[in-house]
Amino acid sequence: MDVSVDCALFGFDGESLKLLLIRQRTESAGELTEAALQMALPGNLVDEDESLDAAAKRVLSELTQLEDVFLKQFHAFGNPDRVSDLKDQQWLRTFREEPQNRVITVAYYGLVSLHDHTPSPASFAGDVHWTDVRALPNLAFDHDDIASLALATLRTELESKHISFELLPEKFTLRQLQSLHEVVLDKKLDKRNFRKNIKKLEHVVPLNEKEEGVLHKPAQLFTYDSSLTQP
Repeated sequence: MDVSVDCALFGFDGESLKLLLIRQRTESAGELTEAALQMALPGNLVDEDESLDAAAKRVLSELTQLEDVFLKQFHAFGNPDRVSDLKDQQWLRTFREEPQNRVITVAYYGLVSLHDHTPSPASFAGDVHWTDVRALPNLAFDHDDIASLALATLRTELESKHISFELLPEKFTLRQLQSLHEVVLDKKLDKRNFRKNIKKLEHVVPLNEKEEGVLHKPAQLFTYDSSLTQP
């Protein structure tokens, strides 16, 4: 039996919430057409002398070239048949010595600002795609289930864990912050109440700066100071 890590990495582009997917390498797909290539979350096996957190960071870096990413463990998936589908086995045979082994995976969700992180495919990832969470394709293995639970967990922890700021640039407007919350939570929020509540938070720090290069009236910029977050 093997243990793996899988990473559901979310990014926000100002309008929609994206999930990072890797695509099967063309040369490993045999007779599959381009449209039939498998897509999945970045993931791979944990090394024997490696912690789970270290493995998640390494695997994400090896497959997408992304580093210094917020990652949080949220669930384990252990269905005995989770990698037994024929198409999944065909993909695994291209990069694993014992693809038939049962695999228990520990899942992480991650958050990045798309302004600061640009993924690039490597290892057995033929390509990487930021995909709108509202239009995800069918994923390999049990990654549909992992992605679904990752999004549900993100929605639950968005406000209580002060993690929304990981999806924003270092300097942001309250409009951007509200838009992010509305997109992740999939609901409209009252502008007046939202801003009233945000301005009560010590860790959302107003700056003596405004937006630049916008057609509308420039809005004040804010930043997040984790040292002011209440435990």
